[in-house]
Amino acid sequence: MTLPETCTQILVRGISTMTRKYSVIDADGHVLEPLDLWTRYIDPKFRDRAPRLIPTPDGREVFHVDAEFSVSFGKMPNGFATLGSVGMRDGESSKGDSYTDGRAGGFDPHKRIPDMDSEGIDAAFLYPSLGLNLGGIRDSNVSTATFRAYNRWLADYCSPYPDRLFGVAMIPLQSVEDAVEEIKFASKTLGFRGGFIRPNPYNGKPLHNPDNDPVWRIAQELDFSIGLHGGNSDDRMPAWVEDRYTEGYSAKHCTKHTLQMIAAITSFVMSGICERFPKLKVGFLESGGGWVAGWLDRMDRHFEDKGLNDTILTAPPSEIFRRQCFISFEPVERTLPLLADYVGRTNILWATDYPHADGFVNAPQMIRNLGLSPAVLTDVLATGAKRFYGLEQTAA
Repeated sequence: MTLPETCTQILVRGISTMTRKYSVIDADGHVLEPLDLWTRYIDPKFRDRAPRLIPTPDGREVFHVDAEFSVSFGKMPNGFATLGSVGMRDGESSKGDSYTDGRAGGFDPHKRIPDMDSEGIDAAFLYPSLGLNLGGIRDSNVSTATFRAYNRWLADYCSPYPDRLFGVAMIPLQSVEDAVEEIKFASKTLGFRGGFIRPNPYNGKPLHNPDNDPVWRIAQELDFSIGLHGGNSDDRMPAWVEDRYTEGYSAKHCTKHTLQMIAAITSFVMSGICERFPKLKVGFLESGGGWVAGWLDRMDRHFEDKGLNDTILTAPPSEIFRRQCFISFEPVERTLPLLADYVGRTNILWATDYPHADGFVNAPQMIRNLGLSPAVLTDVLATGAKRFYGLEQTAA
């Protein structure tokens, strides 16, 4: 199956003629994948192994990723329905019982734009929802076909609003060769500006393994940003806290995303990925941002300690971070006014996490309410995202 020519033409035309001024940019929004996405868009020879969300007799839903691997939300209240229940954190969501009851704008771009307009959001960069769970597919042929199908669908979702909605491609890091080809396809054919990977090891291989260098090399060459984003824990991509927080969900959710991201930022900065690829842009999402200041200090201390420093780095980790890394703060983090300049105020992103249950309604106003100076507020709301996703060259 190939991408419709008209869709590709729309995307390319949108990239070359954008004149919109971007003052408020959601760096990490989400789509809700329609249940027939993979059966419609996947290469027909993999259709019998396409992901499917299936109800169970006890009223839950299970995401069958492929023939050998499934994911559920375990003890999370309302299961997959929470993926579309934005407003739930404030008690404002009319959450349903099923994934398909989710916020209409997650499924339909025409219904998403009014939601963005109501909050004054100029552009949104879109990550998956169900697709966050696909990193555990071990068969590289299946993973590549599954990710390609999603990316084709996402291009169609974004195509009616090429200056407002920007797809972030899923990158099949299970195969380095296929990941390189998918970055080329996403950048050159679909016009995407970045791609998404999980912070976890893929098939047991950590991100900083030199075998992955061709992926970072092509991303650098194409100015294709890499967004690190966590997902649901499973036996293929377990969270470090699974063995500690076995009851409830809050403690597990509070810790797992940040701990995985600490490991990822260490791989990219301290373990040398950014050193080897100094123009690569990397974003760390869905894990809060306040912790990064202390972690930069900690990495710097190990770099400066002549007895401990066995890295290849030629500059302090904090300097490398400010040169090419970005961190997403949540709109309610009260430390942001204190840390913005220290972290690097043009290295800061923010996100609505729309339409997920832990997303933020009216996130831009929440950021304004934090009391940032006008200059810092401008950078936090848009400059960081424009730098990360390369919107500076096209925005008026």
